[in-house]
Amino acid sequence: MLFLQFALLVVLLPGGDSKDDFQEPTSFRVIYSSSFYNPSRVQALGSAWLGELQTHGWENHTGSFIFLRPWSKGNFSSEELTEIEKLFRTFNIEFNQIFHNHASQWQLAYPFQVQLAMGCELHIGEASVGFARIAYQGSDLISIQNNSWLPSPKGGSRAQQVSGRFNLNKVFLETWHRLLTDTCPRFLLGLLDAGKADLQRQARPEAWLSTGPSPAPGHLMLVCHVSSFYPKPIWVMWMRGKKEQQGTQQSDILPNADGTWYLRKSLDVEAIEADGLSCRVRHSSLEDQDIILYWEHRSSTGWIFLAVIVPLVLLTVLAFWLRKRWTRCEPPSNLISLE
Repeated sequence: MLFLQFALLVVLLPGGDSKDDFQEPTSFRVIYSSSFYNPSRVQALGSAWLGELQTHGWENHTGSFIFLRPWSKGNFSSEELTEIEKLFRTFNIEFNQIFHNHASQWQLAYPFQVQLAMGCELHIGEASVGFARIAYQGSDLISIQNNSWLPSPKGGSRAQQVSGRFNLNKVFLETWHRLLTDTCPRFLLGLLDAGKADLQRQARPEAWLSTGPSPAPGHLMLVCHVSSFYPKPIWVMWMRGKKEQQGTQQSDILPNADGTWYLRKSLDVEAIEADGLSCRVRHSSLEDQDIILYWEHRSSTGWIFLAVIVPLVLLTVLAFWLRKRWTRCEPPSNLISLE
């Protein structure tokens, strides 16, 4: 039955009719982190994400989900969500207890941190892909494959011991398998359906050009700013005609306060080579109408004006000042000599 629902992805995926440049797998993942301060104190934090949008939080004291969006429950019933909460509360207790009990054996020095990432990805026309990975101090330790935990090649003997311990509980392995292969894909499809209006929102980008600090004498740092766009996938490039310019540097894509995004693309060029360059922006909200901003009016006309007009003005002012001073210093022609 689950595979019949994948036909809905064409309709439900955000930006499903956009260009190939913007298509990416749709994923739902849970991030869980336990900080072990000493043998009697541990603090757990949890969150859940639809792609790069946080949809859930985790109340550590009560073991309850925090629904951050009006549609964060998807199409699951209250009974199903309560059952999943119970599973996570049980997991939270057992997970932390295992690492406390084996801290000495696995050479885990307090304080230390253990992270878990689990979830699933949906691909159009393909089966869903479930994943679960556990890391120690940010380094991969074990991951689940084919209904069993496998040690990371870089995890050494510690990874071998941890995977062996986690594989002892066959009932829990079956629960993991069901969560990753059935529960997670169904919940993800429900989120996409319930949040469709929000997820398919489109905001057109705004773009402008500027210069950054000069990287070297005779060079310009051209900067293309793009802001206020949603969803996040976007393509921005400095071009000369139809040729992409090598050496273009992109900043991180940063969030705006209204939920839209901002980025900038920079290009270091010789000043005499700047004429003819343009910044091109493609985004799903623009359909086939790319934004193209040309630099030549700013570079050739602007710099010629500054290079020619400004020196002429300075020379005129200087000549006027020298003439006025010379006139003041010259003696009057009708002055009678006393000699």
